[in-house]
Amino acid sequence: MTDLAESVESMEQLAVVWRAMVLDRDADADVSDLPGIAVRWADSRFAFWNALTLTDVGTDAHLLGQRLVQAADIMRSKEQPGFLWLFEDLLDEEARATLETATERAGLQYAFPGTGMAGDLLPVPDPVHPELTFVRVTTDEHLRAYADLNARGYGFPLEAARDGLVGSTLWKDQVYAYLAMRGDVPVACAGTIAADGRLFVVLVATDPEWQRRGYGEAVTRKALYEGARATGLTRATLHATVAGAPVYPRIGFKPNSPIRFYGLKD
Repeated sequence: MTDLAESVESMEQLAVVWRAMVLDRDADADVSDLPGIAVRWADSRFAFWNALTLTDVGTDAHLLGQRLVQAADIMRSKEQPGFLWLFEDLLDEEARATLETATERAGLQYAFPGTGMAGDLLPVPDPVHPELTFVRVTTDEHLRAYADLNARGYGFPLEAARDGLVGSTLWKDQVYAYLAMRGDVPVACAGTIAADGRLFVVLVATDPEWQRRGYGEAVTRKALYEGARATGLTRATLHATVAGAPVYPRIGFKPNSPIRFYGLKD
C-alpha cells in the first residue's frame, strides 16, 4: 500500500470498528455517515465511544474549515463529551498549514496525539512472559477489570470506563480481549476484532503501577495471536497513543498518518 492508502485505511478502520462498538453500547447510537464526516457517537460516559472523523481525502483549507465547524456543531448537540479524530495525511498541504487556526475558529481544542499503524504481520507466535498468564474476557467481572485498567491507563473515571464496557455481548463474544494477570492481579489488557479483512487492535492499557515491564506488548501479542488463529487474517491495524507508539513497531506495525484528537473548548 502507498502511505496515503494506509492513511485512508486507518480512517476507514476507525469508522468500521467504532460503528460496532457504539451500537453495542446503544442500539440507537448515532452512526451517521454524512458528506465528509463519519459520526460514531454512543453518548456514553466513556468518552472513547463518542467519536467522529473527517473522511474526505485531499481536503483543502476551505473545505477543512467547513467540516470542522460542522463537526463542532455535532459535538455540541450531544450530551456527553467526545473526540474528533483528525487524520492529518488526509489534508492537503495548505489545510495542514491552517489547521490550528481552523480548529480555533470552530471552537475545538487539541487534546492529545495519536498515530495510525498497520502491517501484514500475522500470524505472530503465541507469546510467553515469565511474570504473566493470560485470561480471555468472557464475563462481566473480566470486563470490569478490563474497564478499570483503561480508566487507570487513560485517566478516565472508573464508572465512566465501566459504562463503556460492562454488560457488553460484543466484547465477550466477538472481541478477542485478554487480561494479562500477574498472579491474581490484572495488570494489562488488549483486544482485537475482525474488521473489513483486518484484525484491529483496540483498547490496550497497562496499569500505571506496572508499566515499562513489557506487559502491554505481551498482552497485545496474545490478542493478535488468538485473533489471527480464529479468523485467519494476516493484516492488522491500530491507532497508537504516545505511550504505545514505541511498542507496536517491535511487533511489526508500521506508522502511517498522524492523528490529532480534538474536544470542544471549555
